[in-house]
Amino acid sequence: MMFWNGGGWPFWEVALMWVGMIAFWGLLIWAVFALVISATRPGQRGGQPGPEEGDRRGGDPQRILAGRLARGEIGIDEYRRLRDELASGDARNAASGRTGQ
Repeated sequence: MMFWNGGGWPFWEVALMWVGMIAFWGLLIWAVFALVISATRPGQRGGQPGPEEGDRRGGDPQRILAGRLARGEIGIDEYRRLRDELASGDARNAASGRTGQ
């Protein structure tokens, strides 16, 4: 038999086995933790939408337009043009009485 007469596993084999076991359990615990955090954190896919996601889904057009100007996506001239178009569109909707309902 192999383990008789003082035979056994060398130290490096035992140490490698322990390191592998600790790494496996550490990665498993980290993966579960990361899944729980990503599912419960707001602003991520699994949680509630963040402020920018809410802008993309809809909302007040004036607020969205102001946000685009603040982020630098549009210039002041285009902001004024779009703001005026939104204001004229609101005036047309109010005058027509919104009969589309």
